[in-house]
Amino acid sequence: MSKVILGISAYYHDSAASLIIDDKIIAAAQEERFSRLKGDASFPHLAINYCLNEAGLTLEEVDSIVFYEDYLNKFQRILMTHHLNVPNGLKSFLASMPKWLTKNLWLEQQIKKELGIKKRINFIDHHYSHAASAFYPSPYEKAAILTIDGVGEWATTTYGIGDKNKITLLKELDFPDSIGLLYSTFTYYTGFKINSGEYKLMGLAPYGKPIYVDLIKENLLHIFDDGSIKLNQDYFGYTKGLTMSNKKFNDLFGGNPRKPEGPITQKEMDIAASIQLIINEIMLKLANHVYKETKCENLVLAGGVALNVVAIGYLKQNSKFKNIWVQPASGDSGGSLGCALAFYYKDNMRAVNFNDSMQGAFLGPKIEESNDEVDLKLKAIGAVFSEFSLEELTEKIVLCLVNNKVVGIARDRLEFGPRALGHRSILANAQNIETQSLLNLKIKKRESFRPFAPIVLEEEAKNYFDISDASPYMLSTYYIKEDKRIKQDDALFGMELLNQKRSDIPAVTHIDYSARVQTVDKDRNLFIYDLLKKYKAKTGCSVLVNTSFNVRGEPIVNSEFDAFNCFMNTDMDYVVIGNRFFDKREQNMELYKKRMGKYLKRGVQLD
Repeated sequence: MSKVILGISAYYHDSAASLIIDDKIIAAAQEERFSRLKGDASFPHLAINYCLNEAGLTLEEVDSIVFYEDYLNKFQRILMTHHLNVPNGLKSFLASMPKWLTKNLWLEQQIKKELGIKKRINFIDHHYSHAASAFYPSPYEKAAILTIDGVGEWATTTYGIGDKNKITLLKELDFPDSIGLLYSTFTYYTGFKINSGEYKLMGLAPYGKPIYVDLIKENLLHIFDDGSIKLNQDYFGYTKGLTMSNKKFNDLFGGNPRKPEGPITQKEMDIAASIQLIINEIMLKLANHVYKETKCENLVLAGGVALNVVAIGYLKQNSKFKNIWVQPASGDSGGSLGCALAFYYKDNMRAVNFNDSMQGAFLGPKIEESNDEVDLKLKAIGAVFSEFSLEELTEKIVLCLVNNKVVGIARDRLEFGPRALGHRSILANAQNIETQSLLNLKIKKRESFRPFAPIVLEEEAKNYFDISDASPYMLSTYYIKEDKRIKQDDALFGMELLNQKRSDIPAVTHIDYSARVQTVDKDRNLFIYDLLKKYKAKTGCSVLVNTSFNVRGEPIVNSEFDAFNCFMNTDMDYVVIGNRFFDKREQNMELYKKRMGKYLKRGVQLD
C-alpha cells in the first residue's frame, strides 16, 4: 500500500512544503511563491494546500507529517549559548525567549493547530534533512554526503555516507563555528541582506582583489587541514548581540558596515574577493577530507552554502571526487523534501534514478498552455494577447530574441529552489553586450554589477565552456573557453571592467570569464530545448541569457497573473504565458492600472 508523506520546513526563512507518495516526489514549493513575500518564513499553508491539490488528496489521506528539524535540541543550543555568554547577549536572549516560550517550545501542538489535525508530527534533525535531500534524489547508489549551512540545531557542517537507502552521518562541526555564518557576517558587513544577499557578495567578488585574506586568517578564523574551522568569537556578534559583526570586527576592516543601498566601493569588492577565496579553500579541504574518509567517488551536497556556485565550480575543478551533485533546493526549503524522504527510506529500499529524481526541479504549480477561465480573468484586467501552437510560439520567441528583445517565459510547472530553469525565466540575447545593463536596470531593477547566467543546449555546452558534465540546475560556475574570450584592458579594475566585452557571449560572461551555466536537454525541458535549437538555426549560437522571472525584492513569479503583473511593471518587450503571447506595445497601461486597482481595492485574488 502506498505511503503518503508531507514534509514541512518553516519559521526561520524560506518555508516550504513537499509531498511524496512512496519514493516519488509529487510536489514541492516555497511559501513565498504563493504569498509573494520574499523568503516568507511563516507556516506554509499555501504551499501545503498546493501539494495536496496536486496529489488530489486531503490532509486526512496523508499517512505521515514530518518537520525538518528537532526544535527541542535547537532550544537547548540557544539556552546554552546565552548561558555561556552571560551577561553579554541579554538583549538577544530577551528578544528570542517570548517566541520560544509561547510558540516554538510547543511546536508539535502549534503545527497540529495550524493544520487543524490531531495526528502525530514527526521530527528529523536539520542536517539529516539536508543530507537526505542531497542523497536520496541524487543519481548515485552510494555517495559521500556534505552539508554546510549557518546552523541547524547544533551542527553547522556534517559529512557522512549514503548507501542505497541508508544514510550514516560520521562527523559534524558545531555552533558557533560555522562556514555559513562566517560568509553571512561578510554579507552583512558589505551591506547586503542575510539569507538572500549572499548571491550578491559572490557576484561582487571578481571585481575585487583578495587583499584581506591574511587579515581574515590572522584574526577571524583558523582553518584546519580537514576543512573544519575555529572562529574567533571576539570579532562576531551573533552569539551575544543582534548583529552579525561587532565593533572589533568593524574596526578591523576600517569602519562600520556599508549601509544597504549605499555606494559600493573598492573596499567591498576586495572584501568579497577575499572571503570567496577563503570559502573556496575551506570547501576544498572539507571535500578532500571527506573523500579520504569515505573512499567514495561521488559527492552530494546540500545546505545554504552549497548554493555558492563559485565554490562548487572550484570543487569540480580541484577536488578528488569524480562526480558532484548538488540539491537544487539546497537551502531550508529543500529541508521539507529531505525530511519526507528520510522518513520514507528508514523503512523502504531505494531505486536509483540515474538522471536524478528531481524531475528537473519542476515540482511547483503548473501554468496550462490554454485555459478559458484564466483567459477571461486576464482580459478582465485589460490584457491583450494571442494564442499560438507550440511551433508558432517558438518561432515568434526566436524572432524576438534575434532582434535583441527581452522575453519572459511562464509555462508548465514552477521550479523548486532559488533558480529559474526555463519555466519562469526571462530570456535575452547573450551576444549583445548591452543585454546585461538593460536587464539589470530596466527589468530586474537590481545592482548593475550582478552577472547573468547562460542557458545552453547540453550537447553544445562544451563549445562555449570548459565543462565536462551536465549542469541542468545552474549550480556551478564554469569558465568560458579560451577561444571565445576577448582580452581585457589591463589598466582597468573594479567597476571599470563592467562594460568591457569579454567574450563572444558577453551578456553571460562575468569579468573573471566565469559563467553560471545551465545545460538543457529534451527530457527535462523540451520547450526550451526546441527554442534553443531554432535559435541556433537562425544565429549559429545556442546560448541565451536566462534570469529568473521577477524583479528585485520579489519572489519568482508563480501564476499567470504574477507573470502578467511583472511584465506590465518592467520594460520587458514580450511575455509568453502558457501558449499566450503578449506584446508590450499592444497593452493599455492606463486600463490595466485602473482595472487592477479595482480588483486590489475589493481584495479579489485573481489567481
